[in-house]
Amino acid sequence: MSLLTGPQLQFLFQGLLWTVVLSVMAFVGGGLLGFAVAILRVYGSAPVRNLTMLYIKLVQGTPLLVLLSLAYFGLPTLGLRIEPLTAAGLGLSIYVSAYLGEIWRGCIESVPRTQNEAAECLALSWRQRLAHVILPQAMRIATPPTVGFMVQIVKNTSLASAIGFVELARAGQVINNATFKPFITFMVIAALYFALCYPLSVWSRRLERKFHVANR
Repeated sequence: MSLLTGPQLQFLFQGLLWTVVLSVMAFVGGGLLGFAVAILRVYGSAPVRNLTMLYIKLVQGTPLLVLLSLAYFGLPTLGLRIEPLTAAGLGLSIYVSAYLGEIWRGCIESVPRTQNEAAECLALSWRQRLAHVILPQAMRIATPPTVGFMVQIVKNTSLASAIGFVELARAGQVINNATFKPFITFMVIAALYFALCYPLSVWSRRLERKFHVANR
C-alpha cells in the first residue's frame, strides 16, 4: 500500500487550513449571535424570551445539513448569490448560536442572585451590574463548556462538503476518488482532525479543574 504523494498531502493541509478558517468563522459569528440570545433569554421580556426559546428549539431541532442547504441553495432563490464559504459560515453560525446561547444562559443564571442584589444595593445600573458583576463570574463558569463545544464545531465543519466547500473532509474525498486509497487517505484525515480536536478537549478539562466548575 503506497502512501500519499507530496501534492496530495499539500491538498489535505489546504483543506485543514480551510477547516480552521471555517471553525473560527462559526465560533465568532455564532458566539456574537449566541451572546445576544443568552442575554435576551435571561433579561428579555416574556414575549422576547419566548421568541428566543422558539429560535433555539427550531435551530437545535433542525439538522445542520439542512441549515447549510438552506443557506447555499435557498438564498439564491431570493436573489442573493452566495459563495460556499459564506453559506457554510452562515449555516454554522446559526447552528452554533443556538447551542452557545443555551450554554451561556445557564452560566449567567448560575451566578448567585445575591451577587446581583449586592450590586443593586451599591446603586449600580443594570448595565454596570451585568458588565462588572454578573458576566465576569459567568465567564469563569462558561469557559470550559465553551472550549469543549469548539470540538463539535471543528467536527461539524465536515458537513460543509455537502454544499461544495472544500475543507478537510471534502479534500479527502477528492483525493480518494482520484487515487482509490480510502484507508490511508481517511487515516490521515482522522489524524488531522485528532490533532485539531484533542488539544481542545484537554484544554477544556484543565479549565474545568482550574475553575472547579464540576463542584459548583
